This record gives sequence, C-alpha cells and structure tokens, in this order.
Amino acid sequence: MKAHDGMYIDGAWRPAAGRDTIAVVNPADEQVIAEVPAGGAEDVDAAVRAARAALPAWAATAPAERIAALRDVLVARKDEIAGTVTAELGAPLPFSQAVHAGVPVLVAGSYAELAASYAFEEKVGNSTVYAEPVGVVGAITPWNYPLHQIVAKVAPALAAGCTVVLKPAEDTPLTAQLFAEAVHEAGVPAGVFNLVTGLGPVAGQALAEHDGVDLVSFTGSTAVGKQIGATAGAAVKRVALELGGKSANVILPSADLAKAVGVGVANVMGNSGQTCSAWTRMLVHTSQYDEAVALAAEAAAKYGDRIGPLVNAKQRARVRGYIEKGVAEGARLVAGGPEAPREQGYFVSPTVFADVTPEMAIAQEEIFGPVVSLIRYEDEDDALRIANGTVYGLAGAVWAGDDAEAVAFARRMDTGQVDINGGRFNPLAPFGGYKQSGVGRELGSHGLAEYLQTKSLQF
Repeated sequence: MKAHDGMYIDGAWRPAAGRDTIAVVNPADEQVIAEVPAGGAEDVDAAVRAARAALPAWAATAPAERIAALRDVLVARKDEIAGTVTAELGAPLPFSQAVHAGVPVLVAGSYAELAASYAFEEKVGNSTVYAEPVGVVGAITPWNYPLHQIVAKVAPALAAGCTVVLKPAEDTPLTAQLFAEAVHEAGVPAGVFNLVTGLGPVAGQALAEHDGVDLVSFTGSTAVGKQIGATAGAAVKRVALELGGKSANVILPSADLAKAVGVGVANVMGNSGQTCSAWTRMLVHTSQYDEAVALAAEAAAKYGDRIGPLVNAKQRARVRGYIEKGVAEGARLVAGGPEAPREQGYFVSPTVFADVTPEMAIAQEEIFGPVVSLIRYEDEDDALRIANGTVYGLAGAVWAGDDAEAVAFARRMDTGQVDINGGRFNPLAPFGGYKQSGVGRELGSHGLAEYLQTKSLQF
C-alpha cells in the first residue's frame, strides 16, 4: 500500500499539525519502506473533537447496522493486509495470511453478529436497565498483532455505539492506515473512527490525558499500563488494560509429552515469540524432565529460518540481553543463543533453556522473543506454586491424560485464560489477565461490555 501523509480525522485524510515524521522500517532487511506523520497533541485534540461531535448520532444508530459491513471489507483486502503486516512487522507471509489477516476477520464477524443479538435493554422488576455506549474511546494498540489488536478494540467499541480515536504503535502504522481505509469503505460515518499516528509518549500520552476521552483502552507493557491507569484514575476515567504475561505451560505426568512439548514450543515460536500470552515457561515433572528437554531442543531446531525477525533493533537487543542473562544466572542453553543467525535483519535464533529455576529473570520477566524456559517440578502443588509465582496472570496451558484432570489444575491457576490439552482459539471467549496482566477483558460479549455503561429507569 502507499502510505498516507496525513491523519484520518472526521472522515477524511488531513495534514498533520506538525512536520515530524516516523520512518517505517522492514525488520527483515532494515530498509525504510515508508514515512508517516508523527502526530501530537493538536492532532489528537482535533480527532477527539471529531469523535465527540459524531457520538450522539452514532449512539442512536441501530446496533445491528453499526459494523455489519466491516468484516466483508477486511476479507476483500486480506492479501493487502497480509503483505503490509509482513513488510512492517517482518512476519513470514503464510503466518500473516493465516493469523494477522485471518483472525481479525473472525473477530470483526463475531462483533457484527453480537451487536445484532446483544441485550442492550432488559426488565428487572419494576425497572428497565439500558446498556449505553460509554462515549469517546481512546484506543492505544501495540505492534505485535497490529490489525488484530486494533479490531479487538475498535470493533466492540463501534458495536457498542462509541466513537473512537486510535493511536497505533509507531512500528506498524501502515496496517492502521489500511484499517482506516477499510472503515471508510465500510460506510462508517465521518468522525466515528479517527486515526492519529505518532509516538507513545507524545500522541499516546495526549490521548490518555484528553478530557474529551471517556475510556482508554491500552494494550502493551505493564509499566506503560500503570502510567495510563494512573493518568485515567486521576481523572476518574475508565480504562481497559491488556498488559504483560509470563504464561506457564504445565505438563502433568499423564499427558502426551511429545505433543505437549511440540505444541508448547510452536506456541512460543509463532510470531517470533512476540506474543503476550505465549507459554514461555514449560513446567515438566522431574521424572520426564530430561526427555522433555531433548524434545524441546529438537522442536526448536526445526524452526531455524522459519521464524521472522523481531520488530526492531531495540527489541532484538532486549531479547539477546535476556538470553545472555539466562546463561549468566546458570541456565543451560540447549538450542539457540544470543548470536545473530543472519547478517541482516533483526533476527534471534529459536532458543531453549534447561535447568531454569523459578527465581531466574528468564522465568520471571516478559522476554517477548523466541525463548522457552524448561522448569522442573516435584508434584502438583510444586507446579502450581511455580505457575502462580509471577506478578503476571494472562494465559497458560495445562496438559493431562484427560480433560478433567487438566481442568482441575487449571481452576487453581491465577490466570485469565488457559488452554486445555491444546484448545483452539475462540473469538467469543474473553481474553485478559489476573494480577499485573491487566484490567478488563477483550473479545466476545465480555469485550463488548467494556464499552458499555449502565442506566436504570424505575417505574
């Protein structure tokens, strides 16, 4: 696609208030592929004002009509979407086609159907209770799943009757511009959706602080989420925060070990490890530990050149630093390492650590790269202590000989979403975390409810 040199505000592309730009770099070859405007407070203010002006008419539209056409537009542009994500994120094209372009289609379709069936009104005794749009939403999205994260916020917000100002990640603004084109093509009225590209500390901060924003929905690091939460809290403004993770992949002795390890490694290597819900800690009973280590090393070695680069040089340096720290703390490298696998591009080798103990940095902190840590446990109570022993609680997995055994363990985990014996992605299931992994939920009816507020009338 050709990059736009303006902001999408009030239904049209308009010049930015300033002249600063952001260079978009292809992480596979480190070449600049485009430039987009680096918006500031003046651009954010114009977008919020447009969203505020459009809110009354949009809130009054029939819910079933709000995003009915969006899914079909995304389907029609799926090849362009996949190619754009590959160019600015570096994901291999087959992965971009299946996941980066495919999953947002599922999510957009689910919200179109949900908007038509959701109970926005109910009778409770002598009262009528209404679910009404919360107002203007400031959506701040990350780069790791650039279109999915946008759709997971914008689709339910629009379906709820809210208007939106989107500030996407500076590494992947071209996908966000494509989405703005799709919204326009779908016939969403002017001002209902607005896009401001820019840096997080500038445009993102201005959006979070703006008095005209009623709810801030943010996905990103826990550190930034805390800042946004504090800013919103001072203004008594609602937030939805999907933050970091350090998810446990618990393999009970009755499980199919080879399958559990293989799927677990694949889960981490997908998107080059840049997934907040990746199962980066693999917990294995001591009786099966050595076999699991060998299986994990073999599985990781098969990926080799099949995974893409990390998003930028800073992220590559961060992940390499964690690998070096793991070695320094006494973990044993059984696959990969910090050395660059290629001369060009922000690549990191698929890496597996054995002999990892729960207190190590690589077992406690979010790495956000293709790194798996194998941790041994003695019994189920020990496994539960390790699984719950971080500040995070976003996702996880449990493997056992039957679902009932896995469910019994999963119910004791302090985490928001757990896959049972390789459970499939469900766009209707709520996604979000316990503890410092966030506040609120995305996807399905729970995700829609984040953008609604309650009014009751007594008769």
